[in-house]
Amino acid sequence: MRVLHAVRSDGFAGVERHVARLARAQAEQGDQVVVVGGDAAPMARTLGAAPVRLVPGATTRAVVLALLRFGPEADVVHVHMTAAEVAATVAATLLPLVGAGRRRLAPVVATRHFARPRGTGRLGPVVAAVARRRVSAQIAISTYVADAVDGPSVVVRPGFESASTTFPRSDERDPVVLVAQRLEPEKRTDAALCAFHASGLAAQGWRLDVAGDGSERGALVDLAEELDVGTSVRFLGRLDDVDALMGRASVMLAPCPVEGLGLSVLEAMANGLPVVAADAGGHVELLGGIDDVLLNPPLDAAAAGRALAVLAHAPGRRDAIAAAARSRQEDRFSPSAQAIATDRVYRAALGST
Repeated sequence: MRVLHAVRSDGFAGVERHVARLARAQAEQGDQVVVVGGDAAPMARTLGAAPVRLVPGATTRAVVLALLRFGPEADVVHVHMTAAEVAATVAATLLPLVGAGRRRLAPVVATRHFARPRGTGRLGPVVAAVARRRVSAQIAISTYVADAVDGPSVVVRPGFESASTTFPRSDERDPVVLVAQRLEPEKRTDAALCAFHASGLAAQGWRLDVAGDGSERGALVDLAEELDVGTSVRFLGRLDDVDALMGRASVMLAPCPVEGLGLSVLEAMANGLPVVAADAGGHVELLGGIDDVLLNPPLDAAAAGRALAVLAHAPGRRDAIAAAARSRQEDRFSPSAQAIATDRVYRAALGST
C-alpha cells in the first residue's frame, strides 16, 4: 500500500508523534509511506530506520502543494486535523487542472484526534463542510472521540512500543511526580499543581517535574509559588522524548478532563509508570479496571492528591499497577495492531470508491 500522511504542522506534539509512530509501523509492515508535516528532526528520530519520506508541511499551502506532487502516486491519503482535510479538498479540486498522470486524488481517510466536531468560530460550519467533502472514511483514536465527533468513525486506538523490555522497580525510582503535556488551558496543568500541593509530598522531599511548554507557563510558575511548592516544582520545557523521565519518575499525573486518549498516559503504561488521571475522556479506556486509585473525579485536586499520597507510600502497589498497565498496553495498544486495523479502514475506503 502506498500511503501519504498529511498534517499541517511544523511542531512535534501528540498528533505528530501519532503520525510518526503509525508511519513507522506501516513502513515496517511493507507499506510505502510519505509523511507531510511535523518537525523534521524529532519526526526522523521517531521513525528511526524506517524508510519513510518526510516532506515539510508548515502551512496549508505547503500541504496542498505536497498533495499535488505526491498525491497522484498514493493509494490512500491519510489526513490528520481539519487543516489537512481542507488541504485535501483543495488539492483534489486543483489536481485535474494541474496534475500529470492520474488526475484524481486517492481516497482520503481522516483521523479525528480530538473529541469535538469540525470547525470553530463564525466560519466553523463553512470550514467543516470544506474539510469533510473529500473524506471517504474516518478513524477515531478512542470511543470517547468517536462519540463526540461529527460523522461515523471506526475506532483505531494508537499503539506504542517502548524502547526497553524492562523497567525499574519502584524502589529504584526517584521520588518524582511527572506531568508531560502542553501547557495550554484545556490541559489543566493548574489542577496538577493543586493536586501535588494537596498531596503533601513536597514536604516529604518529593518533586513535581513538568515537561512541556505553552502559553500558561508563566501563570503556572506563579501558581506554584502561591501554593508554596515552587522550590519542589521543575518546569523542564518542551522535550521531544520523555522516556528517560518516565524511567526515573515514580508516578505520573494526567489532569486533562477532555483527553481524546492520552498518548503520554499510553507511553507511561509502556514504561511501567503508574498514572493518576482524571476519570474522563480516553483515560477511562486506558486505565479503567486496573486499580481504583488511578482514576479520580476530574479537576478534584484533593482526590488526586490523596491518590498521589497513597501511591507514594505503597511501592508494592505501584509495582503491581505498573505490571498490569504494561500488560494491557502490550495486548491492546501495539503499533502493529494499529497498522493492521488502519489498513482495514484503507481497504474499505478503496472498495467504496
